[in-house]
Amino acid sequence: IMVPDLLLCLSFGYAAALKPTCLSAQFRKPGHYIIGGLFPFGTDTVNLTARSEPALVACERLFVGGLIWALGMKFAIDQINNSTSLLPGVKLGYDMHDTCFEPLVALQPSLLFLTRNGTTGIGVMCNYTDYQPRVTAVIGPHKSDLCLVTAKLFSFFLIPQVSYGASSEQLSNTEVYPSFYRTVPSDKNLVEAVALLLNKFGWNWIATIGSDEEYGRGAQGLFLSIAGNHSICIAFEGLIPTDLADPKAKTQLEGTIRLINNTNVNIIVLFASAQPAQALLEHSIGMGLSKKVWIGTEAWMLSDAIASIPNIQSIGTVLGFIMKAGTVPGFQKYVADLFASVQQDEFCQESEEFNYLMNSDTQDTPCEQCNHISLHDISPALSHSQIQPVYVAVYSVAHALHRALGCTHRACPRASIRSWQLLRFMDTLPFKVNGQSFRFDRSHGTNSGYKLIFWSWRNGTLVYLPVGDYEASLYVNKSQIQFHTADQKEPTSECFRHCKPGQFRRIKGFHLCCYDCTDCPENTFWSPKDSSTCTPCLEHQWAPVRSTQCYDRSERYLFWNEPLTIALLTLMSIIISLTCLTAMLFFKNLETPLVQASGGKLNLFALVMLMLLCLSCCLYIGKPSDNLCMIQQVVYGMCLNGCFSTFFVKSLEITLVMEFPRCAPTFLSWVTQRRAWLLVALCLLTECIFCFCSLRLGPDSLRADYKSLPTEVLLVCSTESWFAFILMHGYNGCLAFICFLCTFMVQTTGKKYNIARGITFAILIYFIICIFFVAIFATLKTVLRSVTQISTILATCLGILGTYYIPKCGIILLRPDLNTVDYFQYSTQEEPD
Repeated sequence: IMVPDLLLCLSFGYAAALKPTCLSAQFRKPGHYIIGGLFPFGTDTVNLTARSEPALVACERLFVGGLIWALGMKFAIDQINNSTSLLPGVKLGYDMHDTCFEPLVALQPSLLFLTRNGTTGIGVMCNYTDYQPRVTAVIGPHKSDLCLVTAKLFSFFLIPQVSYGASSEQLSNTEVYPSFYRTVPSDKNLVEAVALLLNKFGWNWIATIGSDEEYGRGAQGLFLSIAGNHSICIAFEGLIPTDLADPKAKTQLEGTIRLINNTNVNIIVLFASAQPAQALLEHSIGMGLSKKVWIGTEAWMLSDAIASIPNIQSIGTVLGFIMKAGTVPGFQKYVADLFASVQQDEFCQESEEFNYLMNSDTQDTPCEQCNHISLHDISPALSHSQIQPVYVAVYSVAHALHRALGCTHRACPRASIRSWQLLRFMDTLPFKVNGQSFRFDRSHGTNSGYKLIFWSWRNGTLVYLPVGDYEASLYVNKSQIQFHTADQKEPTSECFRHCKPGQFRRIKGFHLCCYDCTDCPENTFWSPKDSSTCTPCLEHQWAPVRSTQCYDRSERYLFWNEPLTIALLTLMSIIISLTCLTAMLFFKNLETPLVQASGGKLNLFALVMLMLLCLSCCLYIGKPSDNLCMIQQVVYGMCLNGCFSTFFVKSLEITLVMEFPRCAPTFLSWVTQRRAWLLVALCLLTECIFCFCSLRLGPDSLRADYKSLPTEVLLVCSTESWFAFILMHGYNGCLAFICFLCTFMVQTTGKKYNIARGITFAILIYFIICIFFVAIFATLKTVLRSVTQISTILATCLGILGTYYIPKCGIILLRPDLNTVDYFQYSTQEEPD
């Protein structure tokens, strides 16, 4: 390191900072072949989220590292131009631009590089073989997410692009990015080195964190994919935000630190860029996170901003890999001389003339802030910046151009070379830089290996102490590493998490030591004999969430002492009482014209059937059994049929009288007097036959339902044969439908009572209740099924009473004057002309 050269120029550097320099004019120079450069001169874009029109995006502050990389490219090109053997007689020019670490900013200079040489327009052609863009090759950019954008542009034109920092494994795809090269190893090599380091110390229970960008996500994803092969278990994996201005960023960072603390790991692998890593470490210190071993990468390990965080020593031990890069002889003296030159008016005037020749009026000065810094401002970063990747990238293009032109050690032929013609020369043969041999592998990358760095604090000053290296294998000098533990020995990293009772270990990946504690779901329990899964309960048992045992299910049915049951029984009693009173009233007035016109003694039979139907509600209450289930539907069907059969007889009588008056004298005797009882008996006999058939086909039986209720077994009567069910109840439905057809069109004069109207409304209500019953019964899975059946029976009884019998009771009690032969004389006869 040329420390004496720097010291000689420091005093001059202080003076140089007093007035503006022309350093910003040093990033453009004409030549026979122009090489484009993309460098992060600035950082922190100030108007990116507020953009409402495609205006220029500005950067808030200078990034010294990007300036030093750009000076490394300038140094390499000046060296090549002064060489008498590499490109004799050929002068390389350069045109460098700012990327601000932002893909959106990097697009503008990238498009400028693609413009036709000497113009500001990009030609639209079918064939670009003879197209000559402004630049012959491009150096940069530094970050992977920028390269993923720009590499597609340059790959379309097959312009060689050599990055000095992008390490994403995606860029190794030469089919997608055929003209992309890099002078740094890919993340695949880095994560292999990290895995070997963890194995070296026996750390297999770790946390891994990445920044939420291409570099962080890509490196973390690669590491997770190979961790299992190295028997490494991931206790926690997370992403930290890159947009620190987002109001949610602080909450996300604090949540990540709390999760790290909950996992009880001692090792954290951090794949992150400098700014997200700095934010995470600052929050870790502020929240008092215990000391850990942090394994980092070059992206943040060498950051001066991170090293200067207050109380940074309290985070624990920091180990990490940086790319193994050699020094660039003469670079620091070159930078010192340049800072001296940019103060000279003659030198600045010459630089301005070079800028004018470049005709780059479409772009602003790439680094306006560079005019206001001194050598003293960049000297700390200059001492440990990795310049060699930039330096080698420039030389790789120069060597490819040397071969493409067919140069000798004395001269280069004057020939027209297209950018795409350089690619095959970059793919073949190694090239030497300062005596070191380099070549691009099949994925267009170089693997120079890594150095293992330890953060060593000496008297409050951070020293990057090399403690190992990695190429094909890993070497670690453990004696030089002083850990944060009390005895300064390596900490252990074992999985000692203990799940709570009722939780099982859900394995993550393929290793038993990597798991989450998950609550056992309902109806399963945790057994100490098998902590990796939950055992299902038996069918007659249940268990709550996170249970350690199963419990027997209690039986569930409609109990006699339930409030709902008591309410239904009360309603049943009321309806039975009404039915009894109606029967008594009809019996007392049996010989009156009203009762005789309504059916006479048939009414008493129908009312008895209604009382039995109401009493059948008791069959649905209490613990069911197979026998009880079997007789429920039979009793319902028989009782309802007994009532409907009387309506059927009366409906036939009304139809004969009203619709077929000429035939009435002949057939009326078959539906009145004693023969009417024969029809009722025939209807009941038919229903008995259907009930017998349904019992033979498949009677209802008791079924235990374990799925409908979480903690109980529901005892329900299950229909075994729907055909038998329809056969038994369908007959009653047909009987009711015939009654409805026979009565709904019957009309009488206002002076006569319409017996048919009561039957019509009674049957209509029955049909409505059946529709609601089917719709509700099909959706219920609890004891409400029994409640629905009881409610249907009671509603049917009440509907028949209310529409057919109670209006007649009202006439008997309140209007006895209407209970005359004259009022009911023609109610079932056709009125005389």
